[in-house]
Amino acid sequence: MKNRILGVLSGVLIMSLGISSVPVYASANSRKAAPEERSGVITMQGKPVTLVGPEIKIGQKAPDAMVQGMDLSDVKLSDFKGKVRLICSVPSIDTPVCDIEIHRFNQEASEAASGAEIIFISMDLPFAQKRFCAATGIDNVKTFSDHRYADFGKNYGVLIKDLRLLARAIFIIDKDDIVRYVAYVKDVGAQPDYAAVLKALKEIIHV
Repeated sequence: MKNRILGVLSGVLIMSLGISSVPVYASANSRKAAPEERSGVITMQGKPVTLVGPEIKIGQKAPDAMVQGMDLSDVKLSDFKGKVRLICSVPSIDTPVCDIEIHRFNQEASEAASGAEIIFISMDLPFAQKRFCAATGIDNVKTFSDHRYADFGKNYGVLIKDLRLLARAIFIIDKDDIVRYVAYVKDVGAQPDYAAVLKALKEIIHV
């Protein structure tokens, strides 16, 4: 009886204060939808992995994403609006395949498309990226880290679930923030089609 009376009094107090007895977290509208997951799109060492985030398609507006610069500053991809961007996501720049890729684009992409921004994004710490670029002479490529927010990985559908690494992929975005080229490399350890990427970059920058 005592518990019942206390329950009634609590209800009256809540109503008098205008407080809802329904927890905020119980509201369906306040719950954030779980990120999309895609399985079997790519492999790593021959084994299928699951990617978190949507598939980016040619013709859509490029998603924005927050990444970190080598000085630990937060940078948005939308900060580069008005420029053609070649964005390469890689597992780690300090691995053999990624090393080859960043060096090729550091030279060939910068020569093929003067004025375009060449951007590499990985889960490497900004300190590691800075050290790598200084030690290997990377000076035409901007490197950013996704380790803090995983924002790029989730927004561009390249976040490898459980491993918290980025898949190897290429995106070319035009001056109007429209995606013009997309390539999710089938196996993380394989290299992209450099000729196809450079051809597309030249065409897009001269439109």
